[in-house]
Amino acid sequence: MSTAVQVEQDPPHPPRRGLRKGLYLIPSVFTAANIGMGFFAVMSSLRAFQFLAGPTPNIEAAAVRFDHAAIAIGFAVLFDMLDGRIARMTKTTTEIGIQLDSIADVVTFGLAPAVLAYVWGYGASLTEGTNLHQLSWFISFMYLMCGAFRLARFNVQASRPRIVAAGTIKVDKKSFVGLPIPVAGGLIAAIVHFVPTPLIGYGPDKARIYSGLLMLLVGLLSLMMVSTLRFSSFKTVGTGSRSMRTIILVLAIGGLIVLYSQYVLLGLVLAYIFHGLITRVFSVFWRKSETDGTIEPNPASHTTGH
Repeated sequence: MSTAVQVEQDPPHPPRRGLRKGLYLIPSVFTAANIGMGFFAVMSSLRAFQFLAGPTPNIEAAAVRFDHAAIAIGFAVLFDMLDGRIARMTKTTTEIGIQLDSIADVVTFGLAPAVLAYVWGYGASLTEGTNLHQLSWFISFMYLMCGAFRLARFNVQASRPRIVAAGTIKVDKKSFVGLPIPVAGGLIAAIVHFVPTPLIGYGPDKARIYSGLLMLLVGLLSLMMVSTLRFSSFKTVGTGSRSMRTIILVLAIGGLIVLYSQYVLLGLVLAYIFHGLITRVFSVFWRKSETDGTIEPNPASHTTGH
């Protein structure tokens, strides 16, 4: 008579829930850093405005504070890129994280650049109380509102994927609809970083001309954010077989930014914006040429049935 020997097995290792919960905090840390950079940019801009007040403005001290505000927005762009990519890599994307990221973008790339453009540019250069000065208030406010609308539209589109022709649900990850607000705020910050001296330092006549050009630029950025122009998202970059080349390219660009940040940052932002605009122009002409060259098929030649 054989006796069955029962081997007591050890229970499986419990999942490391603590580590998993810790992963969810990593994207939120970068989002918090994003908000911190936006807050620092606003406070630094206000501090610079204090140096411009009074009968003898301190242009050099104000320029240093403006440069610090612009650099803070630049770091915020980096943090904004990292929090989303890390959340996707670690599969720790949460609904509250998405909403928190949008709130952070409104502060850092909406409010902070609007304040920076006003204080560095037309706010100190135009005579207070004039129609042009009031228009500058309105343009900065519209920039903030258009940025908030751009983020709200992005959240709605992300939660309601479009239906393709085949009837399947698909999320367009290759492009953004409208200019992303980090790019719009990044362009304002890149310009200030390129020439941190406030516009009032160039004399009253040139300051008014430059203020008008800056107001026009801020207005164009506002319109592009709420437009239907498509800009590349680069979300699929570095995920394929060419990831090593992408890493080398990113390291090369990072090195150039460290050495020549004033030129490289401005060039990168302008290249991104013009790439989206030129792509839209070519797509319009391409569709027009296809429409003009299309030959309608003869309906009598079609066969029906399966």
